[in-house]
Amino acid sequence: MKLKAAFIFLTKMESGADSPAEYRNWTRTPAVDLLSIGVATYAQAVAAAQKAVNEEGCACIELCGGFGVQGTALVARAVQVPVGVVRFDVHPGLGNVSGDGIFA
Repeated sequence: MKLKAAFIFLTKMESGADSPAEYRNWTRTPAVDLLSIGVATYAQAVAAAQKAVNEEGCACIELCGGFGVQGTALVARAVQVPVGVVRFDVHPGLGNVSGDGIFA
């Protein structure tokens, strides 16, 4: 059976900007269907993760390196599937800070 997974990344959009639904894209391979989702905040990430699991059938979530420990914990508590994270101590796409310094 093919794995369905989601990758959630931080877009650094202005607060209240476009919905994360506008930044959703499937990449389909013979072994994995990967849903990539761009979000602007940790709150959007939680909602996107829940939708990916509950509506899209994703069996796991991977978070981009911009998510700090607190952001990762928020998403992990919100879903009942494994959550992994790419780790940067500071993220170049977020002005060389962790998302925890911005969103938490």
